[in-house]
Amino acid sequence: MNFPAHAYLLALLSAFAASWASLPLWRAWCLRRGVVDDPGHRKIHAEPTALAGGLAVMTGLVLPLLGALVVIKLNLLGVEAADKLRYGFGKRAGQLTALFVGATGMLALGWLDDRHELRPAPKFLGQLVIASVVAVAGVRVTLFVPNVAFSYAVTVLWILAVTNALNFMDNMNGLCAGLSVVASACFGLLAAQHQQYLVASIAFLTCGAALGFLPHNFPRAKSFLGDSGSHLLGFLLAVLAILPHFHSPKHPQPLAVLSPLLVLAVPLGDLAWVVGRRWRRGQPFYIGDTNHLSHRLVQRGLTRTGAVVLIWLLAAITGGAALLLT
Repeated sequence: MNFPAHAYLLALLSAFAASWASLPLWRAWCLRRGVVDDPGHRKIHAEPTALAGGLAVMTGLVLPLLGALVVIKLNLLGVEAADKLRYGFGKRAGQLTALFVGATGMLALGWLDDRHELRPAPKFLGQLVIASVVAVAGVRVTLFVPNVAFSYAVTVLWILAVTNALNFMDNMNGLCAGLSVVASACFGLLAAQHQQYLVASIAFLTCGAALGFLPHNFPRAKSFLGDSGSHLLGFLLAVLAILPHFHSPKHPQPLAVLSPLLVLAVPLGDLAWVVGRRWRRGQPFYIGDTNHLSHRLVQRGLTRTGAVVLIWLLAAITGGAALLLT
């Protein structure tokens, strides 16, 4: 029997509700504490805006997970589904712990950057430490990678690339959060297709949490994700690309390696383009500019809202190709 689809819907809706309802509370708290993005260079907002998105997204993850423990305990999804979840949590306890620790670490690192504007070196070092801890804990790229040391290196590089790609894409209202909704939904559907029910549940939680934040950020922003939110979502998407096991010697599927690349093609492509352009110009890759895909679409005549929606659609197309591929 397949894992019940209504469990995925419950994960998505509960995460959406928790994120959406908690955002105003976190926004008020951030405004009181002065955790805001002030108007200035390359920014279009006219007044300080709360950087509450990361806290709301994390709330959208944690509260439903606590609720899931009650659901499993009481067998509210049925005995078979509860047994599958207990088995999955037990079998992947180490990886799930690493995921939670890494997500908390990325949220905290981004929060420190939002609050104190960290210099690039300590910020990158923090990302490197978190990615390394996650890899050591067993969340690693293993597909077609027989060498353990190489597996560690690829995993760390992947987490750093995806995290910073989403951070770079947080340059217009709704862009980063919307891309996270699309990508996590694709990862959820991919995992569900292959009966990776625990990974699918986490993906739909991530989708719901990002979706719950989106109405507060698009098209007009009452709050921003901030580095805390973009770091958190980027990390989650990086790990969601690693956790599923689609390929095995018994059930070979060599093209499965392309799925995460297609799902995340838009932010990764934007990262490669911007970093390459800055490198050719002799500029530090971490210094922001207006050469991202979103900026270039606006320069071509689209409105900011139109540019964001077009990029969402492009991400949905590449994500749909990943679904067809597997």
